Amino acid sequence: MPDTVEQPENAFLGVPVEMTISVGKAKPLISELLSLSQGAIIPLDSRIDDPVEVYIGEKLIARGELQEIEGGEGKLGVRLTQVVDLQNGF
Repeated sequence: MPDTVEQPENAFLGVPVEMTISVGKAKPLISELLSLSQGAIIPLDSRIDDPVEVYIGEKLIARGELQEIEGGEGKLGVRLTQVVDLQNGF
């Protein structure tokens, strides 16, 4: 019988996680929310060239720049410019 037992620290490496990319925040008044309609623009607190933030759950894990994916027909990706050391977990 082979003694290749999967190590507990590696047991979850194949599990996908959902990441959230935050491009900015807005704080509209409730009256402004109630008047929103299709085509409305919600101003954010960031500029187009500001870094975006990458989260797993509530944990900030990286920052980066939005990039159009080559050959992706308008799809976006994030080029990471700063990454948190995740070797010791979240």
